[in-house]
Amino acid sequence: MKKSKYLDLLASVDVMNALNGGRVQPRVKLAQRDDHREIRVRVPGINAAGIEVEVRNDMVSIFYVMEVVSSGTMIHLPYSIYEKQQPFFVDVSRINATVEDDELVVKLPFNELSDGYYKKIKSK
Repeated sequence: MKKSKYLDLLASVDVMNALNGGRVQPRVKLAQRDDHREIRVRVPGINAAGIEVEVRNDMVSIFYVMEVVSSGTMIHLPYSIYEKQQPFFVDVSRINATVEDDELVVKLPFNELSDGYYKKIKSK
């Protein structure tokens, strides 16, 4: 049976996790508002301002980066908290993030399609 190329990676991640003292569990709260969706993120031991948000096309990623020294080399390890494709009615160009009470608050505003789309098409 051929060994998966990912087994070594998974084992090293587990070792890095143990050497770093373990990994904390992020708290993610999702809420639906009238004009936007909201994601509230808190990670124990991580400053909320250090949590990053990226939008690529319609994919929203929320993560933080831990720095680890291995053999004298600084390694940046990203830890994913949230990654999800956004629906058509979220205006990804207006997504923003703020820090409130030690939480990262990401707002995903709706666009004009949030109330639905209707078009009557007549055949020619």
